[in-house]
Amino acid sequence: MSSKLNKASAFAVAAMMTTILVSANGSGAAAESLDPVAIPQEPIPEIQLQVPQVASVESDAADSLAELVATQPYPQELSSELNCLAGAIYFESKGETLAGQLAVGRVVVARSKSGRFPGSYCGVVFQPSQFSFVRGNALPYVRKQSAEWKEAVAIAQIANEGTWRSPVEGALFFHATYVSPGWRLKRLARVDNHIFYR
Repeated sequence: MSSKLNKASAFAVAAMMTTILVSANGSGAAAESLDPVAIPQEPIPEIQLQVPQVASVESDAADSLAELVATQPYPQELSSELNCLAGAIYFESKGETLAGQLAVGRVVVARSKSGRFPGSYCGVVFQPSQFSFVRGNALPYVRKQSAEWKEAVAIAQIANEGTWRSPVEGALFFHATYVSPGWRLKRLARVDNHIFYR
């Protein structure tokens, strides 16, 4: 009986790992040239993040990220780079907290400056197999008058200018919490629905 139980347990673990590896492909920002490795996973505790009250000189007047978002101008036209950055924030994290949206935006900014990824926001966003929302080298349709888009544009401006520090500064990778790709990277934190790594 225990032999059958051991075989059934081994089959269940193998099926779960296959599901995880298949579903991790194309979710969030995938790690560059890293093969999935099965490693024991400990439960990742939910971190209650306090958005740091650290702002650059340009935003010393803002007491909170929400206040800084509210003071951002809404440009009539966005540059293609800010449009790509806002699109990544919108499609990857709309509906999350401002801290979660900023964390996603800062990853795109960090990647563009890292030398390991394309040197532009659009290059980062459209790099093959990095963001699951990209279809045919284009962003899906966006309702530009929606509150979510306007918020994504404000967060993109803040991420671009570096006027508010993200709780995961320096992160280059993230994935959705519902997948576990087993990356051998330094885990920084969980913010809303994503786990961030350096």
